[in-house]
Amino acid sequence: MKVYWRRRWRRHLLLAFTAFAIAAIAYAATPPPDLRHRLSLATAYAAMVFLAASLALGPWNVLRRRANPVSFDLRRDVGIWAGLLALGHTAIGLTVHLRGRMWMYFFRRLHPPAVQKTLFGFANYTGLAAALLFLLLLVLSNDLSLRLLGTRRWKSLQRWAYCAFALTLAHGIAYQTVEKRHLPWVMVFAGCALLVLALQMMGLWRRRA
Repeated sequence: MKVYWRRRWRRHLLLAFTAFAIAAIAYAATPPPDLRHRLSLATAYAAMVFLAASLALGPWNVLRRRANPVSFDLRRDVGIWAGLLALGHTAIGLTVHLRGRMWMYFFRRLHPPAVQKTLFGFANYTGLAAALLFLLLLVLSNDLSLRLLGTRRWKSLQRWAYCAFALTLAHGIAYQTVEKRHLPWVMVFAGCALLVLALQMMGLWRRRA
């Protein structure tokens, strides 16, 4: 048991370092001086990379004809960091445009432009919905939840990760458009999304074959 936990802690340290490295690269690539905007982008792209990795691990095992259990530690640990980064991005991102007045993004009387039928409002609501799903998935990412819920129910709830991914795509595409992101940012985002979609499709085809 000690060896098991030591191995998991080492993996989490490696994942933390990787998350910090990706965020640092994205932060450095974002033009100053807006600290909040730079941190928001840094955590957003780190979260996207980790989310793509967590959703790619299952079909990658299928393609390699390896065992693909309901839950395995590597996918769970990568997913935990994806969720933490996504929630961190949400907390920071909601302070960018309205400078900390987070509630104004979602109440028309307080700030009509943020919630009316615009791409900006769509981006905010899809981001909030994705964040709530990531929070749910984080709560489920432990053996206790698996034992209490049972394999079938736990797995059905874990499949909300795909909905979180779809909402993340919608949120990301909307903000890419609103903020007129430069091509390199678009390519990184699109690359992560296409990698997940391609591996999921190939994994599904392999299972059926």
